[in-house]
This record gives sequence, structure tokens and C-alpha cells, in this order.
Amino acid sequence: MGYRLSKIYTRTGDKGETGLGDGRRVPKDHPRVEAIGEVDMLNSQLGLLLAGLAEHGLDELSEVLAPCQHRLFDLGGELAMPSYQALDRAEVERLEAVIDRWNDELGPLENFILPSGSALVAQAHVCRAQARGAERRCQQLNALEPLEGVGLAYINRLSDLLFVAARIIGRRQGVAEVLWQAAPRPGDAGR
Repeated sequence: MGYRLSKIYTRTGDKGETGLGDGRRVPKDHPRVEAIGEVDMLNSQLGLLLAGLAEHGLDELSEVLAPCQHRLFDLGGELAMPSYQALDRAEVERLEAVIDRWNDELGPLENFILPSGSALVAQAHVCRAQARGAERRCQQLNALEPLEGVGLAYINRLSDLLFVAARIIGRRQGVAEVLWQAAPRPGDAGR
């Protein structure tokens, strides 16, 4: 690893710009910086989920999700340095294999479920929602500056994995899924 931070603040961003890995300076609200920030937020939320999984002894899930933190850091690197490629198709396939395995265990989803049931289930859904937000930001960037590699597929698959992980967490904890209940239609309330 060649690059180390010796100083946390540089004062170079005080006027609303930041530097990318390729030397460009861009506004802090540039779509590339927005995408990096959303991926970073997802990584932080995933860290919180992993801490909860460790506290509850859900090692099986930790073993699957812990590498995702590293791959999200790789994705952030790809976003910060557009010519850098770290993710490969094998990582997307790893997520797909886990999704398929867990989904087979769970069986078909017959109702909409809410992000609820336990703190860990809810946190997995926070991660899922954050992954969708990161994906939207990456897609916005892709529309302006096409992205190379499998980053878009990875973030999409990760959000799917997190949805299934939330369901598996509930199953491992013995917590029933909270099913969505539609609001009564106007006029049906008095019947």
C-alpha cells in the first residue's frame, strides 16, 4: 500500500472543491463526489450492522457481509480514481450465489414486508435502502461520465443481498416478518 494519510486536514477543500485520485479538482457536490459519499455512508451503515451481528453471534451473516465492506471501499476507490478497477465479476457472482442459497431457504415472498421486527432486521433494511441510494447516485454519475467495470452491477446485487439478509436475520433470531397492511379504502372504514 503506497499511499498513507499523514495529515487528516489539508485545507484544500475549504472553498467547496475536493481532489480526485486522478488529480482533478471538482466541486464537492459533483455527481462523482455524491456517489463516493453515498457508498461511504453505505459502508458505515454496514459496519453498524456487522457490529450488531457480532453481538448476536450471527457469524454466518458476518462472514458473508464483512467482505462487502472491503469491496465498497474498492468501489469508492474506483469512483475516486476513474481509471482504477478493483472489482471483478467474481465478486458479483459471489453475492448472487449467497442470494440464491438464502432465498432457497426462505422460500417465495408472498407479501410485502416492512423494515421492522428487530433492530438488526431494521438495520439490514437501512443498509438496503442506503445501497439503493448509492446505486441511484452511481447511475446519475454514469449518465454523465460512463463508469467502467462491474461497480453498478455490484451495488445493485448488494442491495438485493441486504434485502435477503434482513429476512435471514429475522429467521435466525426467530422474529416474524412484519407484513404490510394496506390502508382501508375511503368509504370502507364505516362498514
